[in-house]
Amino acid sequence: MFSIKFIKFQPTTYVLQYKNGKVRREGAGLAFFYYAPTTSMLAIPMASEDTSFIFEENSSDFQTVTVQGQVTYRISDPQKIGGLLNFAINPVTQQYISDDPKKLSQRIVNLVKVLTRKGLQNLALRDALKAADMLGAAVTTAVRNSKELQDLGVELLGLNFLALKPTPEAAKALEAQAREQILKCADEAIYERRNSAVEQERRIRENELNTEIAVESKKRQIRETQMEAEKSIQHKENELKLAQMQAKIQQENQNTVLVQLATENARSEADSRAYAAQTLMKAYDGVEPKVLQALSMGNMESGQLIALAFQELAEKAGSIGQLNITPDLLREIMQRPVDKPARAR
Repeated sequence: MFSIKFIKFQPTTYVLQYKNGKVRREGAGLAFFYYAPTTSMLAIPMASEDTSFIFEENSSDFQTVTVQGQVTYRISDPQKIGGLLNFAINPVTQQYISDDPKKLSQRIVNLVKVLTRKGLQNLALRDALKAADMLGAAVTTAVRNSKELQDLGVELLGLNFLALKPTPEAAKALEAQAREQILKCADEAIYERRNSAVEQERRIRENELNTEIAVESKKRQIRETQMEAEKSIQHKENELKLAQMQAKIQQENQNTVLVQLATENARSEADSRAYAAQTLMKAYDGVEPKVLQALSMGNMESGQLIALAFQELAEKAGSIGQLNITPDLLREIMQRPVDKPARAR
């Protein structure tokens, strides 16, 4: 009577009750009485299980990559896995009597490891670090479709790669290379900025030079216009000067003709006077000087007579003892205007 016992399971646990080697009862979340000496039970959990993993693999360039992630699975066919793994429990303690249930997660992790190795063998370290999501999706598809899981009756619910890390030395090398690349990009950016600044400065200077050229061109056009105007003015002035010179030349020619005429007239007049004087001299030839002087004195003014008298006195100054000239005489001489000699005609 003490061998008949009662047992109850959770709804997520699929139970197989064997008696004398045959299945007497099966289902999820069962509760029943059983006879302990002849009964054995399998308790297969149907809830999802999360298993973390971390392992190291090599990339195609022989660099070690540490893969860290988590796999989620559940048993979809309890009967199938119950025939492959030992899920027998102790009815009293409800604890598994073997290590097979614990090995299931390791089998799945090993499968993930194998498929991950295949994926990493086709990727270099840098590409593998960049393609963690793509690699995780590929491995998830491969694990879900694997025949081993299907034979076990296990369904893969999810697979996530939480991290793909290189070794510290490789990480430093990649960091150094990335840092150098970043510094190179920074140098290129500085170069581009300086080059852009130089280009802008060149454009500004070119615009300034073009402006100066345009200004100088305008100045040259203005100067050419001024020179043309000055040339036109000078041409007009030259024409005016030429006209004036021609007028002067004509005037000088006329003056020359006039002078020639005046000279001929003066020469003719002089010849006439000379002829008259010569004729007169011939008439006076042989006449005494005193007579001629007396004749000339007849037509002289009083002042001229006085002057002539003083001349004669001067000529005979040696024989004159004393000469008295009254002031009245001098006053009268000084007050009387001197007659201008008649112009010769």
